[in-house]
Amino acid sequence: MLDADFFRRWLTNAADAVDRSAALLTELDSPIGDADHGSNLQPGFTAVVVTLEKEAPETPGAVLTLAGRQLISTVGGASGPLYGTLLRRTGKALGDAAEVDEATFTEALRTGIDAVAALGGAAPGDKTMLDALMPGVDALGTSFGAARDAAREGALATTPLLARKGRASYLGERSIGHQDPGATSAALLFDALAETAENPPAPGADHG
Repeated sequence: MLDADFFRRWLTNAADAVDRSAALLTELDSPIGDADHGSNLQPGFTAVVVTLEKEAPETPGAVLTLAGRQLISTVGGASGPLYGTLLRRTGKALGDAAEVDEATFTEALRTGIDAVAALGGAAPGDKTMLDALMPGVDALGTSFGAARDAAREGALATTPLLARKGRASYLGERSIGHQDPGATSAALLFDALAETAENPPAPGADHG
């Protein structure tokens, strides 16, 4: 079962992953976007960690809902509303349960991803974050590790695609040959999720 501490650790690991990869995300965004994807996400996820420590929500749903609100209020560009919607809608789908099982989390995450698709008007194959999110959640029923691998492969598979949504779509054919930064950052969420599942806290450790 997954409790509030699991989700706090997930988002802390995600913030660390974004921090490590911020320069790469911005580099990927340079030829097909506004060259600010990493620099936008980095302070947003840092703010999420600070807020979760300060307010200490007690259920998985509350953790994700609060994190989503924080991203919407602190991340510039399209990334804030998209990632904020993803976490908020996932959190709302989890409800008030103190713990959730992996199947329940998978379905809640799918609800969040569907909300992202509706907000952005995008579908898999459009060269967006959905190209990592969709395969990731599809594989989550197998294992956290499988979800990580599927999301990574989905991000890499955006390179030859023609962008049909988002800032990159303005470039038309010139968007081909570049890995999508949004799909790359989405894959980081699944990296962090697998890391969280594979490295539980030591018994008796302070879960903060």
